[in-house]
Amino acid sequence: MKTYLECIPCFMQQAFKTACIATNDGIKIKEVLDSIGDMIKSIPLQNTPPETGNIIYQKIHEITNNHDPYREIKNRHIKEALSLYPELKKTIEKSKDRLLTAIRIAIAGNVIDLGVNKDFNINDDLKIILKQNFAIFDYDEFKKQLNKSESILYLGDNAGESVFDKLLIEELDKPVTFVVRGRPVINDCVIKDAIASGINNVADIISSGSPAPATILNLCNKSFLEMFKNADLVISKGQGNYEGLSEVNRPVFFMLKAKCNVIADHLNVKENDIVLKNINSDLKIN
Repeated sequence: MKTYLECIPCFMQQAFKTACIATNDGIKIKEVLDSIGDMIKSIPLQNTPPETGNIIYQKIHEITNNHDPYREIKNRHIKEALSLYPELKKTIEKSKDRLLTAIRIAIAGNVIDLGVNKDFNINDDLKIILKQNFAIFDYDEFKKQLNKSESILYLGDNAGESVFDKLLIEELDKPVTFVVRGRPVINDCVIKDAIASGINNVADIISSGSPAPATILNLCNKSFLEMFKNADLVISKGQGNYEGLSEVNRPVFFMLKAKCNVIADHLNVKENDIVLKNINSDLKIN
């Protein structure tokens, strides 16, 4: 997915918000904005938004010397999500379709996105998404692929969301490898976050090696790329992973909430719609 003009002011807003979290030094915050403004002039629109995001967050880290500014926020989100886990587990156990309910809950966790300039309330969003109709609903295809799969690669997104991912992984009832970012970026999940969420109790955890706020294949390590190529089923969570993988040449199931008009337009859905979308279902796994 390419970068659209609407993404540019969003980049600047994200840079300002992250710089303010990373430091209270106004001179450094101004230096971040000046630097990002200069960089954006030369960034090609054919890049995916997360590729641009990678450059932006690298520059913020360099200027502020804070390489994980969202650490405390991520810890808080994980703690809050874990407090909801027992009740959500009961909701799944009582539902008529446990797998579908777990998918809805996993998508609800996708609202915990600090790379989007929008407030969220996880409790309110849970109530809505548990009843909301899907704008794209490739559920039958998902179940068919799941039933015949022996290996599942699950591409995680943000740290707090990983608690909700755990609930879905438990319902998949297959061996799962959970994939995190190669380093801290925004509030995305890294290995220590996945462990704090309890993912290590239900899946193997690996790093893709990607430093960007998404799975960008040309930035990933060889071991991940091999697994991505050969996994029977790939589940991709969140907008960033969709932006990075929407044109990939292999079957992928995307689970997300369309949290901005650019993503919504690209998916041909409305903003705030929820999506379970399969691409390249006709391709065979190598």
